[in-house]
Amino acid sequence: MVRGLLNKLVSRSLSVAGKWQHQQLRRLNIHEYQGAELMSKYGINVPKGLAVSSVDEVKSAMQAAFPDAKELVVKSQILAGGRGLGTFKSGLKGGVHIVKVDQVEEIAGKMLGQILVTKQTGPQGKVVSKVYLCEKLSLTNEMYFAITLDRKTAGPLIIACRKGGTSIEDLAENFPDMIIKVPIDVFQGITDEDAAKVVDGLAPKGADRQDSIEQVKKLYKLFCECDCTLLEVNPMAETSDNQLVAADAKLNFDDNAAFRQKAIFALRDPTQEDPREVDAAKADLNYIGLDGEIGCMVNGAGLAMATMDIIKLHGGTPANFLDVGGNASEGQVVEAFKILTSDEKVKAILVNIFGGIMKCDVIASGIVNAAKQVALKVPVIVRLEGTNVDQGKRILKESGMTLITAEDLDDAAEKAVKAAY
Repeated sequence: MVRGLLNKLVSRSLSVAGKWQHQQLRRLNIHEYQGAELMSKYGINVPKGLAVSSVDEVKSAMQAAFPDAKELVVKSQILAGGRGLGTFKSGLKGGVHIVKVDQVEEIAGKMLGQILVTKQTGPQGKVVSKVYLCEKLSLTNEMYFAITLDRKTAGPLIIACRKGGTSIEDLAENFPDMIIKVPIDVFQGITDEDAAKVVDGLAPKGADRQDSIEQVKKLYKLFCECDCTLLEVNPMAETSDNQLVAADAKLNFDDNAAFRQKAIFALRDPTQEDPREVDAAKADLNYIGLDGEIGCMVNGAGLAMATMDIIKLHGGTPANFLDVGGNASEGQVVEAFKILTSDEKVKAILVNIFGGIMKCDVIASGIVNAAKQVALKVPVIVRLEGTNVDQGKRILKESGMTLITAEDLDDAAEKAVKAAY
């Protein structure tokens, strides 16, 4: 019976845990034009390009960077993949267009300030505040290349496919045998043999083999030295003059490396991020927005995951991951409630605190003050245990607030689901 319960718990929580882990690794994602500048510093072949933020800048940018061009690629800049197959809410199809130079201003004008919806943005889409003007390369072959972090091998993993230019999900479904994976020993670093295996997986048709191996090694060097969690090049392309070029790329970076990657993290574009996550970061709170109806405020990542799991077990769906940390102040608790209540989908809030360093009376005071400032309109279920628990319960009781108290985590989750649905 216990094993069956555990299996049920695990299976029902995988989607939540997976989404949380996925988003944690994507906390900083820079724009394509910024990535191109960074890659060029490492000697990686990238197309010549220039980013503009208004139609007025387009003509001068073209004259300065592409005086003899007949065609240019106009790429919308949002922090999401699938732009080429996306659709603007205005009706324009595609976030990437190859056009004659006399059409660049028109197309850029139709993109700037508009909302682009792709597979990765969700139906709400993202606003295009910049477009990237690139030289049109004569591509003869398109491939896929990526470096990511692999839990199984506990190190970097290079993924390569001799077919590219479309989503890796579609490639994996339609051409699974074409995809190769080369794990890299994080202590030894990439070897010539490793890089050669990757090149064999890419199977370039005309590019010099040794030059291609060097390009792979430079990409790996960037990945390591810049603390990347993902470096994706799609397509990795060959040009008519047999050059291997990173024609389009996506780079994500580890938030924990911000202290040593100050120049990179200065590129952060908060307008492209969930505003709740931006506000949480300012308050030094760990918050990830999800899709459910039950807001969670917990201290400690492990307890937060367990709380999300048990909500799922009782038939509910968590609206977020929110860890206030082990030593949150009353002010941080108030900010946490503001963030939780800013989500219109939230129908109930579950507060689950185990007082160790984090004291229950501090949480209780924060809840009371938050109620006064935020004017809570949804049920709040509170489970407190640990340091100063009696003081915390007394503060809540004497506040005059209508709260639903719980004796343990199971009781709290059951009451939260009942209140939300």
